[in-house]
Amino acid sequence: MDSTQILIKPLISEKATLLKDAYNKVVFIVHPDANKYQIKKAVESLFNVKVEKVSIVRQKPVLRKRFGRVVGKKSGYKKAYVSLSAGDKIEFFEGV
Repeated sequence: MDSTQILIKPLISEKATLLKDAYNKVVFIVHPDANKYQIKKAVESLFNVKVEKVSIVRQKPVLRKRFGRVVGKKSGYKKAYVSLSAGDKIEFFEGV
């Protein structure tokens, strides 16, 4: 798998912004089959930073119900919390 296919998109939310400011962590939505080593290698090669730690969280799909009937499904995804070493940062997260 290519490193551009592993990282799908950055996750920008209130929690992700607080983690970036306080702990120098960035959050990405990643490919469901990617593991920690592939994610670390992809972030280091694409953004030229040093990664200390990668944590992965899998969000399960959720059925949406309305008046007792199932009307749809919210798809699941895989999220990676990437801890960067001190002094490193990713530029496109700045000013968000």
